[in-house]
Amino acid sequence: MNKHYTGIGSRQSPCLMEMIEVGRQLARHGWILRSGGASGADGAFQEGCDIEGGKKEIYLPWEGFNGNTSHLYNVSQEALLLASTIHPCWSALTQGAAKLHGRNCYQVLGQDLKTPSSFVICWTDKGLSVGGTRTAIELSKLHNIPIVNMFNKDWKDALRRICDSYTVT
Repeated sequence: MNKHYTGIGSRQSPCLMEMIEVGRQLARHGWILRSGGASGADGAFQEGCDIEGGKKEIYLPWEGFNGNTSHLYNVSQEALLLASTIHPCWSALTQGAAKLHGRNCYQVLGQDLKTPSSFVICWTDKGLSVGGTRTAIELSKLHNIPIVNMFNKDWKDALRRICDSYTVT
């Protein structure tokens, strides 16, 4: 069974402590975190994973992004092309912004861009597909990957249904 999950979301996520706890519990049950090294949600899921000594794949848009030491920082042309098919204003993006969106493809599909996560857990404003998280959400939808948005009141129940080894405390 694929035990990868994608833990992402807004830098302004109001539920960082809950994200840390989700990261802890999932790591405790052998789930492998995929995230992107950004402040806020990404950092919270990674912190929880790290507390438990869990496995993680942290994909960065470039080496040293946000002070992260992950070695997964080369964004391929394949990832950029994939992101360009999802982003609504690709031609308006700077090279750095394009790499951020390309990095998001790895968070959902893994380093080979062929191994989808089992689910995505995130927080977005009003539960919408917005901001930098939008690329990952839309790519997940294209691959029929379940999405748990912590903005929604029933997110714990949704996570339980997807991940039966997860227990909410």
